[in-house]
Amino acid sequence: MLPSRVKQLLPEDTRTSNELWYSRPADRWLEALPIGNGRLGGMVFGGVDQERIALSESTAWSGSFSSNDINPGALEHLSTIRKLLFDGRYVEARELCQKYLLVKASSFGTNLPLPELQLNFEGKKTYNGYRRSLNLDEAVARVTFDQAGVRFQREILASHPDSLIAIRLAANQSGKINFQLGFGRSILPVEVLPEGKDVLIMRGHAYERMHSNGHDGVAFQIRAKVLLDGGNIAALDRSLQIADANAATILVTIVTSFMGGDPGAGCDRIVTQASKRSYEELKRTHLADHQRLFRRMSLNLGSSGKEVVSQPTDVRRKALENGATDPELVALFFQYGRYLTIAGSRADSPLPLALQGIWNDGLASSMGWTNDFHLDMNTQQNYWAAEVCNLSECQTPLWGLIEGLRQSGRRTAQEMYGAPGWVCHTVTNAWQYTAPGGGLGWGLFVTGGIWIALQMWEHYVFTGDIEFLRVQAYPVFREAAEFFLAYMVPEPKHGWLVTGPSDSPENWYLAPDGQPCAESMGNTCDRVLVDALFSKCIESALVLGVDDELRRRLEEARSKLPPFQIGKHGQLQEWLEDFEDADPNHRHTSHLVGLYPENQISPRTTPALARAAEITIQRRMATPNWEQSEWGRANLVLYHARLLQGDLAYKYLVGLLAKAADDNLLTFSSGGVAGAEQDIFAVDGNTAGTAGIAEMLLQSQGGELHLLPALPATWPSGSIDGICARGGYQVDMEWRNGSLLSAVIRSQRSGRIPIRYGDRVLNLPVEAGRVVKLRRESFR
Repeated sequence: MLPSRVKQLLPEDTRTSNELWYSRPADRWLEALPIGNGRLGGMVFGGVDQERIALSESTAWSGSFSSNDINPGALEHLSTIRKLLFDGRYVEARELCQKYLLVKASSFGTNLPLPELQLNFEGKKTYNGYRRSLNLDEAVARVTFDQAGVRFQREILASHPDSLIAIRLAANQSGKINFQLGFGRSILPVEVLPEGKDVLIMRGHAYERMHSNGHDGVAFQIRAKVLLDGGNIAALDRSLQIADANAATILVTIVTSFMGGDPGAGCDRIVTQASKRSYEELKRTHLADHQRLFRRMSLNLGSSGKEVVSQPTDVRRKALENGATDPELVALFFQYGRYLTIAGSRADSPLPLALQGIWNDGLASSMGWTNDFHLDMNTQQNYWAAEVCNLSECQTPLWGLIEGLRQSGRRTAQEMYGAPGWVCHTVTNAWQYTAPGGGLGWGLFVTGGIWIALQMWEHYVFTGDIEFLRVQAYPVFREAAEFFLAYMVPEPKHGWLVTGPSDSPENWYLAPDGQPCAESMGNTCDRVLVDALFSKCIESALVLGVDDELRRRLEEARSKLPPFQIGKHGQLQEWLEDFEDADPNHRHTSHLVGLYPENQISPRTTPALARAAEITIQRRMATPNWEQSEWGRANLVLYHARLLQGDLAYKYLVGLLAKAADDNLLTFSSGGVAGAEQDIFAVDGNTAGTAGIAEMLLQSQGGELHLLPALPATWPSGSIDGICARGGYQVDMEWRNGSLLSAVIRSQRSGRIPIRYGDRVLNLPVEAGRVVKLRRESFR
């Protein structure tokens, strides 16, 4: 990691440029404000008569490890299904896939929402001067208001160093803090009891019957301790009563039995240690820890004007939806994605960001999706911003997940496909699940493991960490490559090596007889990911000086992969055959993975394919009732950034903010799509949206640094500091009147690097630790 050279933001800067704020309490979950410490999450509602903090914890999982989730008929029927698909007997193949390849997981589980911590206040209901905020630079949520002549102040933070949530209640007059502390309703089996007069404990189990068997899941404990300045405290049956205090600090932590944890001992240790320090000491430690990450980057996309900036965030978002221009809100959204990455995923987090990050609205976990790790797009999107946005270590929890998949995926590879190496399909969980899912059209995405493992390659090329490549990444790549060398088969018409039966997530095609089918041989998404795996494995072997024979086998196999094909509509073909879409308005465009995040399609190197990708997008968007999703809108930003179409990227970025983000700027999957009955929070729109903004301003996937590749007209002047590029570079840029003004480039390594601006390329020498300064005139 390069040392940060970003200017430290002044406190007065953060109030406007890095703050979400509101003039009323939150009524809904998607109005509440998120805090997190990498495993422990809270959604702060900011009520006056009742403060609600919806609690969550990344390891609060139902389910368990399982060794019987592979369909026993899979290996026996695999060759028959392949022959049916090659012979064009798609419906027969579909029926056999349903019967012999898919499986209903015995105890898959889900991350589950924990109950609310509730503070019920005494006093009058009327109030004025209300303000609720989340300062991204400080990672502190605040509530202030006047009531009966008293100014009340509330601060809530989630401390990573101290592993807890701290709540500070204060007033400008003595003896005015009065409240009852308790827990809200729980959907889980729990008991609540006081310990002494100042501690309230909830014990329970993460049991549920929709995704598990009702008796598998972690045990957990929630512990809340109250520290008073003056006043009195008393323990009631299921709550604590605080009266006449000058101020109060509440320390809240959660520990589960995940991987052998002791909930009671863990909670006691955390709270006991933190209780020895003042709230101000806890806050100082928290700020230093958070700002070490957050302040690595700054972004200025131009001024929105004082009148706009003075409005609450929800008002500004609605104005954007109605056609207003608000570059400072877009910059805030960018930093919000970075904030959520920091809050949800730290180097020591026990699990990576799930579908809902570390937060949980109880909706995804109570429907067919589950709040798990979706490997056909969403979990990857959760981390697309990490490297480029100077948060490399936030990817670390992924490595543990991937290593677990490698271990359990060996059994799936052998028992299901009779192949060496490892494989994982569409979804996984906290219990290293690698078998197919239970449904046609999505459950058989055989390259899901490759896609998530490619995040390890991104970490290597951004950081240049050869030891990471040697010890962690390459063993994963090598075993995955060994699986696909054994698993893939020649396609009879051309001899191409193809995958299958597999899904192109999560789309369906029309077979020649008009029947909708999904499983096929050699879909384009698989082809891109296998090509990427083989290429990364080959390059890794060369860098590390190992496995010459395997490298030669991979080079030969890579040469036999199917080519990209352009279909009869001018579109990039999604399947080996030029099928029509069963759902032309489908939300997924998985075959465009070659455009982003991979670099196999580019307007500069493969213009015909880039045009075919563009036509694919145009056809999707022109179809009535396009299935909106937050991650789909974020993809449109990234696709058009890679196509060097800044104004279109900006158009879809505004659509993401206006149509798929709620008042708290958290993104959601829309009700009515993919089985959702209402809007359901998913963090991938936030993180991938942030990645999209970064991609508009800097690209490095083609072996060169491309400055301002997709700058839209609506950002004529601005600056960005601390953005990262592949090769170990960190870049600061400023632009005016739509043109580059200056760039500062720092490198971890010495060598030469092509730097592109517009149509001009400079091949510049760089020295490790030294600075290269460029101006617009440098490219003339």
